[in-house]
Amino acid sequence: MNGFTAVFASLGFAILFNIKGDKLAVAALIGGIGGVIYDLMVFMNHSVAMSLFIASILISILSELFARIMKCPVTTFLICAIIPLVPGGGMYYTMLEIVQNQLDSAIVMGVNTIVQACSIVLGCILISSIMRVYNQITNKRKSLCQK
Repeated sequence: MNGFTAVFASLGFAILFNIKGDKLAVAALIGGIGGVIYDLMVFMNHSVAMSLFIASILISILSELFARIMKCPVTTFLICAIIPLVPGGGMYYTMLEIVQNQLDSAIVMGVNTIVQACSIVLGCILISSIMRVYNQITNKRKSLCQK
């Protein structure tokens, strides 16, 4: 994958999810940036799981940022931008090995695919949790200042 294909994949999913206007371009841009970061991390000899983790963190941060700027839900950008990173090929080849009765290689591929998917999820959860705590702190501070 490269950033160019990630832009078009994110754009396609944004169109599929009926995102309109400027949000369409932002979703595609965030997906492209995530794809470039993933490729850059792999190029620098990081593991695929670590590369996916870092890319998902960046995608989550950008999604949170643009959701606040454009006043829309975070998932508007996050889902469209994260889909190109999903290890669909690993899932396919795991099932192919199972069908071909190559259980040893199916287990290895399946575990690698699960680790990759979990690294994406952990990156998203990490940023979401940080933003939730940040919002609670700022809301509490605002309510104390108003009293």
